[in-house]
Amino acid sequence: MNRREVLVGGVAVGAAMVVGRGAWATGIPPSAKTRYGYVLGDTFDGIFCFKGIPYGMDTALTRFAVPKPPMPWKEGRSCVKWGPRAPQTVGARPEYESAKAREDAAGRPGYHLPPDEGVQSEDCLHLNVWTPGLRDGKKRPVMFYIHGGAFANGTANAELYDGARLAKRGDVVVVTVNHRLNSFGYMYLAEMLPGQGFEDSGNAGQLDLVLALQWVRDNIAEFGGDAQRVMIFGQSGGGAKCATLMAQPLAKGLFHRVISMSGQQVSGVQAAHATERAKKVLQALKLDGLSVKDAAAGLRAATMVEIQQATRAGGYFGPVTDGRSLPTDPFSPTDPKISAGVPMVLGNTHDETRVLIGGGQPALFDLTWETLPDALEKGAPFLKIDTVSLPVAEVIKKYREWNPRYSASDVFFAVTTDSRSWRGEVIEAERRAENVNTRSHTWVYQLNWKSGVDGGKWGAPHTLDIPLAFDNVAVSPGMVGSSDADMERAQKMADVVSETFIEFARTGNPNNAHLPQWPAFDLAKRPTMIFDLPVRVEDDPRGRERRYLGQVPYVQPGT
Repeated sequence: MNRREVLVGGVAVGAAMVVGRGAWATGIPPSAKTRYGYVLGDTFDGIFCFKGIPYGMDTALTRFAVPKPPMPWKEGRSCVKWGPRAPQTVGARPEYESAKAREDAAGRPGYHLPPDEGVQSEDCLHLNVWTPGLRDGKKRPVMFYIHGGAFANGTANAELYDGARLAKRGDVVVVTVNHRLNSFGYMYLAEMLPGQGFEDSGNAGQLDLVLALQWVRDNIAEFGGDAQRVMIFGQSGGGAKCATLMAQPLAKGLFHRVISMSGQQVSGVQAAHATERAKKVLQALKLDGLSVKDAAAGLRAATMVEIQQATRAGGYFGPVTDGRSLPTDPFSPTDPKISAGVPMVLGNTHDETRVLIGGGQPALFDLTWETLPDALEKGAPFLKIDTVSLPVAEVIKKYREWNPRYSASDVFFAVTTDSRSWRGEVIEAERRAENVNTRSHTWVYQLNWKSGVDGGKWGAPHTLDIPLAFDNVAVSPGMVGSSDADMERAQKMADVVSETFIEFARTGNPNNAHLPQWPAFDLAKRPTMIFDLPVRVEDDPRGRERRYLGQVPYVQPGT
């Protein structure tokens, strides 16, 4: 061993092989032993950080199939940078990725998230860990975060999801994870290409998450975590992935609490619909009409970029109710029985669609009462399902009566939020409340706290609860507002939300000193924690809207 090497956990590693932001005082990086080899991390403000730890094999080698554990490595592996993010959908809406996409005529950026980072690669099965202690015998709660972006895009690789402040604040272990998305993770090939190893292709991305949770079970004690106190939480598509995991037998016992933030999954994609979408992708790849064996070989031989481009032809890809890895719909017709003992918190933001829809269509903020009806006809398809329809004129009249101060644009965003984003959460909460085995450990929240960006124009939009939950408002001025007053308000709200999430991870009950008493959800009063300043509990907020819109059957988008 030369003088530039040191022993880390019995493995010779180069002391200067990486330079971390923690500026190792001893010249020796923090190390941890996993089942597959030693990983070398970094330190920052007393928190150990490991980024890009492999939990699975390169998925180019297991394309459209069940993921496999990574190949072991012999020497200490540097884990101080993000691993690759999963291949993204070509032509995705850009407003989630940059401030530039939201600039107005004066060049001022609107509401925006910190940028995603890292190259795209099928070798994307990596996770990140932040912890206050290594091998110290403590059993800290584990907060396992699943990113949003529907099932099509997104990554854990962003400052927004840095777990250092959360780990330090709560003495918890934070884990974030990347996994397969869009067609790579959810294209159902079992019926079209039988016998080719694609039996679970419709839920490959979910099985990646199961593998990551198995990694936590097997390795988290080394990082000071408790494998019997794992909380999964996710926002938007991440919340929907959490709901789906609740119905997957392979995930049973791997997590012990759930928080779903603005992301519900009442039902999966029907196999017949999923098959039709897969056919369109194979047609785009010019693999239709081939034998089963040749088509499978063509899929394995195609480049990542070719599959990304062909994915657009298929449209929506999400978890498939395939009778195997997802035997039944997550919350239809009931809640998932295999997760009856798991405490759950569900929540939404008050103004989801101001970003979800308005982020890409600035003209929607300038609607008039004359232009509103046409905008709702196009933007609120959930007012019309099968033979049941709510007349747009009547909907507008109702919302104006209930909210006399609303502008035409306010009514548009209220109706689209209530009929689209919020109804899935209502149904999931009701299914939990109907079950005697789950109602006592189900809680519902609504984020009313408004972003300071653009003078409050965005209200409490989709994604706003993320920097509050992670206590990362300082790196999110494009979400919470950049003035000193905005930051002060945001930090007060983040203190409440992050402490609540930490307490839920620790005990399975979200009640804590920062909140008034938060009752479990029931169908009689429907108590809901309102995250605002001040924090309060309201019974059945938006009850009139819930009852009115409930006349139309709910259909999970994309299924």
